[in-house]
Amino acid sequence: MVNDSSRLYRLDFYDYSLPEELIAQSPLDDRSSSRLLVLNRSGTTLEHRRFEDALSYLRAGDVLVVNDTRVVPARLRGFKDSGGKVEILVLNPYQDAQVAEEEGYLCLLKASKPPRVGSTIQLGDSLELTVLSPVVDGRARVRFQTSEPLLDILDRMGETPLPPYIRPGLGTGGVDDRKAYQTVYASSPGAVAAPTAGLHFTAPLMESLERRAIERAAITLHVGYGTFSPIRAEDVRQHRMHSELVRVEPRAARQIQAALDEKRRVIAVGTTVVRALEWTFQRHGAVRPHLGLCDHYIYPGYTFKVVGGMITNFHLPRSSLMLLVSAFAGRDRILDAYREAIRARYRFFSFGDAMLIL
Repeated sequence: MVNDSSRLYRLDFYDYSLPEELIAQSPLDDRSSSRLLVLNRSGTTLEHRRFEDALSYLRAGDVLVVNDTRVVPARLRGFKDSGGKVEILVLNPYQDAQVAEEEGYLCLLKASKPPRVGSTIQLGDSLELTVLSPVVDGRARVRFQTSEPLLDILDRMGETPLPPYIRPGLGTGGVDDRKAYQTVYASSPGAVAAPTAGLHFTAPLMESLERRAIERAAITLHVGYGTFSPIRAEDVRQHRMHSELVRVEPRAARQIQAALDEKRRVIAVGTTVVRALEWTFQRHGAVRPHLGLCDHYIYPGYTFKVVGGMITNFHLPRSSLMLLVSAFAGRDRILDAYREAIRARYRFFSFGDAMLIL
């Protein structure tokens, strides 16, 4: 175990070596057949199961909380006036249309030379956008020169923005990206990255919750591209989280708070749910309805108020997600579990296998 508490805040303390061939490049045909590593925080044993076995670890009265955000095809390709190619990733596709008309949409622009303020980018034959602000760190605000809703434009012309560790040309292995990189319960469009712990669920698995008297609640956190941003500060306490839009509706808030009041377990499907629930509790002293930007940063030393268990994928080393699961289960236990997963040849990251931490 760790004796020097200051080491807990060193970024290199959350590193591990992963063979590249264990980074999953495509999903399994049957999502629920993924492998599942079960970690009990009160013990030292690890169990190797299949994801379809996950519900057998839940009890009647548990509340399973999912993130119902829907990934939108937010990547567009266009041309500058000079003919140069530009790749556009809309970072806030959920932005209110009236606000976007005034401020524009925040986009990541990738080009050989950054487009100038006031220049136009052509998308297809009849659609163009105007650059409203200087490109800083690859980002700028743009305005689409059309009255067509942005989500309709993206649905018609956009591509699904797959994670950067998915090698070009492999993608989802020939499977439709829009289906593969989407949970079966996704209903609220606005994310540019999937809440990947939920990718393992199938419709029959979700239907079995009711038969087991396990409650289900849904919140929304529109996962942003910042989820892939590395921590650069050597002291992890100096890191600043990106902001993402969270919505907790009254019904879900009542359901989750009732479970807490009655000492029933709240099981989060994914780190996005963990952050959203802990953030609302921190703001209100309870789980209450809320809509706003969440930049809640969880790292070792944090005391969890809501979440009693989580389903999660295997995360990148030195990432904020690695810190979150280390805060929940303990850094040593997590790294021991990761070493075991590597030894047993589990598949890692977005399309990979899962962990259940109780």
